[in-house]
Order: sequence, then C-alpha cells, then structure tokens
Amino acid sequence: MPTKKRTYTCGLDAAIDIMGGKWKGLILFALDEGPLRFGELRRAVPGISERMLILQLREMENSGLVHREVFHQVPPKVEYSLTEFGQSLSTAMMPLGEWGEEHMERIEAIP
Repeated sequence: MPTKKRTYTCGLDAAIDIMGGKWKGLILFALDEGPLRFGELRRAVPGISERMLILQLREMENSGLVHREVFHQVPPKVEYSLTEFGQSLSTAMMPLGEWGEEHMERIEAIP
C-alpha cells in the first residue's frame, strides 16, 4: 500500500512530525552518547516498555534517524546508533533540552 506524501507548512511542522511522541527525543538523547545495544538503550530510557522501544526504534530507523546493525555471532548482537541525519537532529534538539533544564522547576509547578 503506497503511503501518501506529507506536505508541511513550515520547518517546525516537519521537525515535530519526525520527532512525534514522548519517547523519540529521549532515545535520541541516549544514542547521542554512542551506539547502544537494546538492553542498554532500554535502561537509558526509564519508563519505556520493551514493546514501545521496539516500535519507536522501527519508526526512527524507517525515517533515517537510527541505524540498526546486526552482528552475526552467538549470541546475536544488535546495536543502535544515530545516523548523520539523526545526529543533526540531536544537535538541533540540544538548545531545547537546555531550555527545559533551565525552566524545569517552573514547568513542574504548572498545575
């Protein structure tokens, strides 16, 4: 089934679409430190379920943010890392994360 090409009204619209959801930013942040195996990544993103991590990684791989490398060995080993595209998004997200750190107390106080 062909997918419909999406058009965006501005760059922010496109960025939010590719980052959509709660978990992708946290996964991106964790992978910014370097490649991680699935279990390491799950521990690096507290609160995410195994199923949700699998779904988010698939979406991020399909959109070109994450690279999945399978090492053919026993036991099997799979590592996830940021692509150049993913790294560029991570770099763009850093100022937003700094803003969040700076205003975290105020944001947490919002009823």
